[in-house]
Amino acid sequence: MLSLLLSLLVIGIVAGFLARALVPGNDPMSFWETVALGIVGSFVGGFLSSLLFEGDLALRGAGIIGSIVGAIVALLIYRQVRRPHHAS
Repeated sequence: MLSLLLSLLVIGIVAGFLARALVPGNDPMSFWETVALGIVGSFVGGFLSSLLFEGDLALRGAGIIGSIVGAIVALLIYRQVRRPHHAS
């Protein structure tokens, strides 16, 4: 159990920071928000990989590459949700 939590933390740190480094733009996020981004990215990447390669909708963690791709997708969605809407 402890090894699972540590691996989620390490993957979250790496994937979250790499996603923020690879996607240009200003994202004021704390360290823990970046870790959460990476962990969410791992599940998004796992979901996308199971959908594309296995043809089912399973929610599971992904490897580091899938986690980075998932974190990039999650970051882009986060930006769209967080963007202030201007009234015309």
